[in-house]
Amino acid sequence: MNHAGDMIDPFGRAITYLRVSVTDRCDFRCVYCMAEDMHFLPKRDLLSLEELERLCAVFIEKGVRRLRLTGGEPLVRKNIMYLVRQLSRHLETGALDELTLTTNGSQLARFATELADCGVKRINVSLDTLDPEKFRAITRWGVFDKVMHGIEAAQTAGLKIKINTVALKGFNEDEIPEMLRWAHGRGMDMTVIETMPMGEIDADRTDQYLPLSELRARLEQRFTLTDIPYKTGGPARYVEVTETGGRLGFITPLTHNFCESCNRVRLTCTGTLYMCLGQEDAADLRAPLRSSEGNELVSNAIDEAIGRKPKGHDFVIDRTTKRPAVSRHMSVTGG
Repeated sequence: MNHAGDMIDPFGRAITYLRVSVTDRCDFRCVYCMAEDMHFLPKRDLLSLEELERLCAVFIEKGVRRLRLTGGEPLVRKNIMYLVRQLSRHLETGALDELTLTTNGSQLARFATELADCGVKRINVSLDTLDPEKFRAITRWGVFDKVMHGIEAAQTAGLKIKINTVALKGFNEDEIPEMLRWAHGRGMDMTVIETMPMGEIDADRTDQYLPLSELRARLEQRFTLTDIPYKTGGPARYVEVTETGGRLGFITPLTHNFCESCNRVRLTCTGTLYMCLGQEDAADLRAPLRSSEGNELVSNAIDEAIGRKPKGHDFVIDRTTKRPAVSRHMSVTGG
């Protein structure tokens, strides 16, 4: 049953999931996500944590039940735990079903216990290799041991972890079976993701692209994969791996898009709302937020934006121009 405040897009999909990029900054420079000499937004353009909380509260009033904090790296945003604590109040009232985040794991040793105390039950950790040297190469700045300690700290704090791995041709395709056994052996789910054509980077994405249909066929030579209806609110399709007893998800924006069931929108740290990760169309929520003490203007701006949410994205690996399908970097919208 729809509540009066529910957000329904033109295709009848209820928008119940909000991803909030709290910063475009990161302490890594992953080669498929960023250029090494990234120019980040000036701090004055960013919404304050109080403004981000106010915007999130409006979305929750309008029917959002799941909220994920992303970045860049969300845990490098100064005083980020203030925002987590404020948002956790919506868990206590029952207005929000889940508060979670996606992280590179570098800051987890510092924050895991506090996250759990705020009612965060599960997190996603982005990790593309178990080889420390390859890890350094792909993140440019990351320290593998620090991430491992962060994962241990999070599990000790009682957080459920899902490992997110971007499948990259010629880099980690042969390592994925080992990563699967490692994750499942530690009670963690794993999801593999096709590289997404977003933002100018220093590499050629046509060289990186590995269709997950191909990866799945290879995995099925070693493992028994059974499709299951398990859902976490995101776009992954899951299988159960008989040999490990764990779950493996596939996120396939290119070989098989997942738009028909899309229930999410994305808010950036500047107050820009993207109705689709793979489209440039957006709405400015910062101006209506700052021009009024009340929330009516921003609520109307959200309604107008949801009213033009597209049916699907236009992701394609462009082999002719080698240019990204979407010009903004993944770190702007938070994946």
